Amino acid sequence: MMKRVLSLVLAATALAAPGAAAAKEPVFVPVYEKNFPDPFVLPLNDGSFIAYATNDGINLPMITSRDLVSWTPVMDPANPSKRLDGMPKLAPWVKEGFTWAPEVARVGGRYILYYTANHAKQDKQCLGAALSDQPTGPFVDTSAQPLICQFELGGSIDANFFRDQGGRQYLYWKSDGNRIGKPSKLWAQELRADGLALIGQPVNIGIKDDDAWKQRVVEAPTMIRTPDGLAMLYSGGYFGWNDDQRLSPYAMGYALCAGPLGPCTDKSPKPILYSYSDPGRAGCLSGPGHQHIFRANGGTFISFHGWDTTSSCRKEDNERQMFIAPFGWENGRPVIAPSLRAKNRRSGERG
Repeated sequence: MMKRVLSLVLAATALAAPGAAAAKEPVFVPVYEKNFPDPFVLPLNDGSFIAYATNDGINLPMITSRDLVSWTPVMDPANPSKRLDGMPKLAPWVKEGFTWAPEVARVGGRYILYYTANHAKQDKQCLGAALSDQPTGPFVDTSAQPLICQFELGGSIDANFFRDQGGRQYLYWKSDGNRIGKPSKLWAQELRADGLALIGQPVNIGIKDDDAWKQRVVEAPTMIRTPDGLAMLYSGGYFGWNDDQRLSPYAMGYALCAGPLGPCTDKSPKPILYSYSDPGRAGCLSGPGHQHIFRANGGTFISFHGWDTTSSCRKEDNERQMFIAPFGWENGRPVIAPSLRAKNRRSGERG
């Protein structure tokens, strides 16, 4: 396992931006070491970045950066000692405390937050859409019902927005079948021009959950353009970290897609990035997943989370931290370079 991970990241070193890892440093280190699960990074017009995460005391945590390596929480202007909640008021259908996996898209001059939340009456996770004039919110969703929720399939989670080269917009998500003993599947559907409603019928894009490493789970779809067409990145396996496990089984895979609605052909009988333990050389990575691809400063990057680990690759705090790394394609396969890290990080620090 370790050889395969090292061959992947070391072969991709040429893609790394200035400040990427030297050989003596861990291959992957977090750029944000506090709890920030399911991170989504949005580049802004002024050259800065804002990232959103799953609820952590507030419904929509946000952090900002000018360089992708130094991140600061967005604070409430009315109370500078308090973090600003990007979605302080929840939709009528939502139960407090379960707002997950946010993604923000700019559509028609406004910002749309696609999010996962618990349906108070059905007790299943569903997808909503909230609007704001600013990337920091407040995002508002007054809908009486979710944007979409496949109750009979266990619910719907992990929304992903994609705009094709012709300007048509699509939404991707997971039906949460593993929650109720059914297969988990990834779906696609076209969005209306304003991004607030769906057109036509949902399409199962064809990525199955039956490879052993997936543990009956495929989720976190991420549709992207490649040099040759379209591809879907996704995560699989149990996201957590059981007490009897050295590392989390969560990992990333990919599929090549014929079009925005698929079909997609899975290319990951084994994952492309997954947990490893090599304290003396490459460092530690536990449960990398819930990835997002974005463009910045002329390059392409991947953000994802991983569990906090000790320097000896054991469980540290019960927190998922944000990683960012250069991303590209080589011989028709995705490659992930050693991650970005703060300039003042010293070799040997935990990561």
